[in-house]
Amino acid sequence: MKDEILSLLPRSRKGFLRIVFSRLGLVLVLLIAEVALLLALYHWAFDYFTWLQLLQVAFSIGMVFYLFNCSMDASAKLTWMFLIMLMPIPATIFLWFTQKNIGHRMIKERAEEMIRASGDVLRQDEAAIGSPELIESGTDDLCRYLNRSGSFPIYEETETRFFPSGEAKFEAMLEELRKAEKFIFLEYFIITEGYMWGSVLKILSDKAAQGVDVRVMYDGMCEISTLTADYPKRLEKLGIKCKPFSPIHPFISSHYNYRDHRKILVIDGKVAFTGGVNLADEYINREERFGHWKDTALMLKGKAVQSFTLMFLQMWNLSEEDVRWDEAKTEYAAATDGFVMPYCDCPLDDDKVGESVYIDILYRARHYVHIMTPYLILDNELETALKFAAQRGVDVKLILPGIPDKKMAYALAKSHYRGLVKSGVKIYEYTPGFVHAKIFVSDDEKAVVGTINLDYRSLYHHFECAAYLFRTSCISDIENDFSTTLSECAQVTPETIRNEKLFYKILGGLMKVIAPLM
Repeated sequence: MKDEILSLLPRSRKGFLRIVFSRLGLVLVLLIAEVALLLALYHWAFDYFTWLQLLQVAFSIGMVFYLFNCSMDASAKLTWMFLIMLMPIPATIFLWFTQKNIGHRMIKERAEEMIRASGDVLRQDEAAIGSPELIESGTDDLCRYLNRSGSFPIYEETETRFFPSGEAKFEAMLEELRKAEKFIFLEYFIITEGYMWGSVLKILSDKAAQGVDVRVMYDGMCEISTLTADYPKRLEKLGIKCKPFSPIHPFISSHYNYRDHRKILVIDGKVAFTGGVNLADEYINREERFGHWKDTALMLKGKAVQSFTLMFLQMWNLSEEDVRWDEAKTEYAAATDGFVMPYCDCPLDDDKVGESVYIDILYRARHYVHIMTPYLILDNELETALKFAAQRGVDVKLILPGIPDKKMAYALAKSHYRGLVKSGVKIYEYTPGFVHAKIFVSDDEKAVVGTINLDYRSLYHHFECAAYLFRTSCISDIENDFSTTLSECAQVTPETIRNEKLFYKILGGLMKVIAPLM
């Protein structure tokens, strides 16, 4: 059986395919088309070329008026204005292409249908949300906002356990998987062949043989990077239900940018895991790619697990004819450990849930906000919130990677350093390697652990999830891990910013213009 399982683990594909299926790939294609079109028109209509230039100018002015009057984020408006100035016709086509949601309108409608259908599955306990602790801190307001955006109650009777590394999460994950009796639901952005996934897959196949309902869902991007297109059929031979979310198709729709970045594992409705850790060997440091890989994760036991079960089912049922929510109603009470509010963020609506939660923490903080994030590509609202918190005396610290996984994203992060440091935000780089953790912790009473980065992709374009914690015992563990990690970091200062490599200064300045498209 082990050999059969290992045979399902395919070889990695070439990473350049990601460019072909990215927004950047489409921008390049349209730019080439613009140049070709202009050259063809120039030779064909030399005598009228001045009129063509005037037409482009009029076109550009019209699009600027459109952008000023639409509800788009201000940073994104500036990016589109720049692109329209540079290449009016292709940029307008690309803007229309993304605004019209060609190719994912059906997904959007289906997602809205699933949210409506499951709206009454989980109900908010009025005794919990009416707690004086929540009202005094304003957390009840945040909960009402989240319940307006989706079905995300705040719970008591939930145990929490924080993992300061992928290795720690992996060991606990295997232990809990072996206890499964009814169902195992996995939803991960990345699944890659290797020791980690092979170990998990062995348990999944054993449990499926015992009659446990095992379902695996991964982002469709895996089909061009780590897994073969027939992988679901191969897992079905082991009794495992499997599907990719939004398989990639080149240049025929805009939904390739709306990726399922969530990491969810639910077992029997009793245990749930989330955090930054995907199912690949670099996340547990068995494979070194960018130095030491620093990640974090969270395990829940108790009533709050219901919300993660519902999140999985909402995504799973997008492509199901027989829609059922039975598993989400499984209640398992644990010892009360503060309050836990799981939530997710959908890019197909107008609510920026992930960013709103982060901004709420920054604006309500009294003493400190400590953050780990792999990327720092900020819009105006989030950058203003970070600066304002620091300027009013809150100790705002950010830990970012010392060794980047993407040079363009690394350069973009550095382009924010000067303004943030000038405002009093303290920035540190993790010298041993790459930070992939996504955590906020504040005032020893609030924390968020999940999948949401501080970049446009997480905040605007990806399906994400997280757990908001209020006065749970593991918050002290999160803050202790931040302090431990901080001791391995180098602080960014005005001097280090001045002495930064010219390559990153130039690249950051150039890429900042198109940051919302990254």
